[in-house]
Amino acid sequence: MARALYIHWPFCAKKCPYCDFNSHVRASVDVAGWQAALIADMRAEAEIAGGEALTSIFFGGGTPSLMPPALVAALLGEAERLWGFDPTIEITLEANPSSVEAANFAALAGAGVNRVSLGVQSLDDDELRFLGRLHGAHEALAALETAQAHFGRVSFDLIYALPGHTPDLWRERLTRALSFGTGHLSLYQLTIEPGTRFASDVRRGRLTPLDDDAAAELFDITQELTEAAGLPAYETSNHARVGEESRHNLVYWRYQDYCGIGPGAHGRRAAMATVRHKKPENFLGSVGMKGNGIAEAHSLDVRERAAEALLMGLRLAEGIDLADLETRFALPRKALINHSNLTGLCALGLMWQQDSRIGVAPPGRALLDALLAEVVADELVAA
Repeated sequence: MARALYIHWPFCAKKCPYCDFNSHVRASVDVAGWQAALIADMRAEAEIAGGEALTSIFFGGGTPSLMPPALVAALLGEAERLWGFDPTIEITLEANPSSVEAANFAALAGAGVNRVSLGVQSLDDDELRFLGRLHGAHEALAALETAQAHFGRVSFDLIYALPGHTPDLWRERLTRALSFGTGHLSLYQLTIEPGTRFASDVRRGRLTPLDDDAAAELFDITQELTEAAGLPAYETSNHARVGEESRHNLVYWRYQDYCGIGPGAHGRRAAMATVRHKKPENFLGSVGMKGNGIAEAHSLDVRERAAEALLMGLRLAEGIDLADLETRFALPRKALINHSNLTGLCALGLMWQQDSRIGVAPPGRALLDALLAEVVADELVAA
């Protein structure tokens, strides 16, 4: 049974070069129509994956911080009616750090949102322009201050290992970020994904990314400073004070069930992977025709689920319990991991094992993808 709910809002305030829903910029939205469709989609999920009180709700997508607060309140009210809320439920909303969105924060807090995740990305105007962001550093800091005034828990993200980032520069930037006192930070290294503008710039010689050794040094600085500030890494790129970890993301990394509703939303429940129609018009048509927005729902075989559980769980500092996975998926341990490789990696100090629990040691975190390829059983990787 799902204990987490992801609500995807597809509309953007304006075109964003990194948004999957660029074509879904809308000057106006039929709020009543969307409320009815999202609630219908939610009810369809609850019929299948109800029964336990929700511990987390996450509003993501285009620009969810511009959702009308009354709509947010209505969706939360229906979710509580359908599932019930755990007394400590985390209700997170993603937001761009713009003045327009910050103006909505008080009303969103009043609607029930108790945590916000801000896409700051950098505290430098030149870097923000390089990243294609539409906000400036001053605006981002003002939005952060407003968020901290209205929400009990605030997180923001930064991207590092940008061209020109030196150890001294990143140390200065991260020290400043930590000084704002949020209980959670997401700190991502710049990655060059195929098909992106960055990949084109690298190919044409316009952009020279940091080499692996330089990026690894910045990663080490990140671990050092966050640990000293009381926000240790609980996942490869996420840092938090004890008790302020993102409960919603922990659902993903611990491979627990969650329901996804709204255009483009993914879900995992009862060994099924669900995907909603991505295009808003198609989503609405599907809800009108069959009562839900599902475009695809397919069963995951046991090896696919075991592979996902390992690949997600080993991102966490807490690691994974192999005995639990053996029971959960009815697979022997040798079908889950390459024990010989694990022993070697533990001897090198890159991984650790304590009874049936294994994990990636701090020196191995920067090498996560390579370690996963070594330790996850070959038949699961093939799955």
